[in-house]
Amino acid sequence: MPTEIIWGPPTWALLIGYLLGSIPFGVILTRVAGAGDLRSIGSGNIGATNVLRTGRKGLAAATLILDLLKGVVAVLVVRYWLPGEEALAAAAAFVGHCYPIWLKFRGGKGVATLMGVVTALYWPLGLVYAVVWLGLLATIRISAVAGMTAAISAPLAAAVMGRFDLVLLLIALALIVIWKHGSNIDRLLAGTEPRIGKKRD
Repeated sequence: MPTEIIWGPPTWALLIGYLLGSIPFGVILTRVAGAGDLRSIGSGNIGATNVLRTGRKGLAAATLILDLLKGVVAVLVVRYWLPGEEALAAAAAFVGHCYPIWLKFRGGKGVATLMGVVTALYWPLGLVYAVVWLGLLATIRISAVAGMTAAISAPLAAAVMGRFDLVLLLIALALIVIWKHGSNIDRLLAGTEPRIGKKRD
């Protein structure tokens, strides 16, 4: 197979997206701040919600923003250098966060990074995502419910807005978010899922 086909725009889009998405900001920030190894704290997840369990609200906010921004940057970089391959970059960035090679493919649950790629792909979808996610976080204060509902809202909003080109991609990514929340779903059914601001049992 010709080298130019193997290393064509789709391959580069996937590579760029994955490498940016796989940067484990939560792990990096907690280590630099002397808060320990995030993977041995709380749920062991590398996302902002678990960083919050260190008691460092600033670190949690920074993790959330950086996890979101790496999704945005992945899509925008590919849009600039490889126009037309944005969807591949979005998918790769999301998968990179959830399954980073640097952490033996044990990554986060993808909620913040999904918001980043959704916003970069079509900003009105990002607005809907943010309203659903942050609105539920502020009201019911259960991170898993807020994150999964926001993920589900993305393909639904895309369909309502006529962006059918994004619907299948966003359905696939939302299903991964739900899959990654398997243990949370078990706790929700058992009535033991903690609310934000309360310690785990």
